[in-house]
Amino acid sequence: MSLLVLGSIALDTVKTPLEERKELFGGTASYASISASFFTNPSLVAIVGDDFPSEYIEDFQRRNIDLSGLQRVPGKTFRWSGEYFDNMNNRKTHSTDLNVFADFTPTLPEAYSTLPFILLANIGPDLQLHVLDQLQSPRFVIADTMNLWINIARADLLKLLTRIDLLSLNDSEARELTGQNNLIQAGALLRKMGPTYVAIKKGEHGCYLFGPDQFFSCPAYPLENIQDPTGAGDAFAGGMAGYLASRFSDSNSKEPINFEILQQAVVYGSIMASFTVESFGTDRLRSVEQKEIEERWKVFKKVSTF
Repeated sequence: MSLLVLGSIALDTVKTPLEERKELFGGTASYASISASFFTNPSLVAIVGDDFPSEYIEDFQRRNIDLSGLQRVPGKTFRWSGEYFDNMNNRKTHSTDLNVFADFTPTLPEAYSTLPFILLANIGPDLQLHVLDQLQSPRFVIADTMNLWINIARADLLKLLTRIDLLSLNDSEARELTGQNNLIQAGALLRKMGPTYVAIKKGEHGCYLFGPDQFFSCPAYPLENIQDPTGAGDAFAGGMAGYLASRFSDSNSKEPINFEILQQAVVYGSIMASFTVESFGTDRLRSVEQKEIEERWKVFKKVSTF
């Protein structure tokens, strides 16, 4: 084990201009850990109710995702319902039922406290901080966030930014958190808030990666078939974190985590996000084969320099 993934597990109802699907296997931790499992063996920290389908638990296990940190309690699993419009860049949330997630207090198994790579997937910053307090000396911490936490938990979020190595967020969130419309200026301001690196996701327009006096613009993988964009950002973060954990699987490795390696991690994250949007929920992500990942890597090498 080398990567801890904290986040939510949900049963989603998603409507797009194409169709509507109910009770989909979703949640930030689901997308992130499944994505990361193509590179390393993640350790999952999340909560589900007793109504959560056993087939999804078995899918986690088949992917060598450690479930020692998964709480299974009486009650209903977290549910989210939303609808996408037009080109699927615009989304409306219809309902959010926290259910057992409302009382979630993540307590790490002892073995998790020494894991070197940490992915704090999109979840309340108070819970992200709570998990950080239980870790001994993580080597690299990635955190994701969203507009909701910027609006209702800004103080905790700003505190979190001083304790992480890389912040992952989308372009609208970067603008809202910094008050800057220009994403280059926003990236620089976000770095001043604490994280050494910042990844700003721009959907079909790719991703910006910022470092100390360094910048990388990663294109998006060209897709004709987009079914459901839910979870793409979580899969991006999971692929990025999973790749980093695989590069440094030897806990005694002294190789520095430099900007060039992070560029490669961003590309792999973008590849995993590209698979996610090709079907509803985690369906496409769970059917990916390793050779498909490498085929898309070759495409990125042709269109980008990293």
